[in-house]
Amino acid sequence: MRNVNLIFNHHYDFMIIYLVGISCIGKTTIGKMLADKIGYSFFDLDEEIQDYYKKPIERIQNECLTMNGYREKAGIVLDKLFSKNIDSVISGTPSGLKFSYLQVYKRHKNKELISICLNDSFENVLDRLTFFDKDSNPITERPDESKKKRYLKEIRADYNFFKDSYKRADFQINIEDVSLGNIPELIMKTIGMNELMPAANNVYTK
Repeated sequence: MRNVNLIFNHHYDFMIIYLVGISCIGKTTIGKMLADKIGYSFFDLDEEIQDYYKKPIERIQNECLTMNGYREKAGIVLDKLFSKNIDSVISGTPSGLKFSYLQVYKRHKNKELISICLNDSFENVLDRLTFFDKDSNPITERPDESKKKRYLKEIRADYNFFKDSYKRADFQINIEDVSLGNIPELIMKTIGMNELMPAANNVYTK
């Protein structure tokens, strides 16, 4: 973990907040809320990948020989987002600090860039689980108990596969017992925005 206080104390012209965590942890919803609260631009990496390649995620993945091949293509888009050099909140993919994404992150680590890993119970993640078809359209599914057990097992497996990468984040924030509306404020408090950016606070608390 880097000394993030040094980033704030350097008074950079912009700040990039990169959210990571397993699928359906709430990165997009929370990222949008946080960006709105602090007046930053928001980018969802999955959406940006689809916009860049003009295809749904699954179809891009199917064109690649391996998942690492897809991650390399996705890393190109993440690099472009980090290169914008504007105040922004970016919600990453489940492998946000692993594989090609980590290499991109390292290339930009000397910027005013911090990473935050969101953590929640596997049961809560299961409740938010969403499904999409090959064209990224949401699918309504009401899983029975046997499917819920299988999905819960898969969520645990995904977390265990990526957990070492999540430990690389500058901050770990547990949102399990926090109401959705209070999470942006929790993030701000945890990373020191409330104390280190008082001028900004005067704007955000209108």
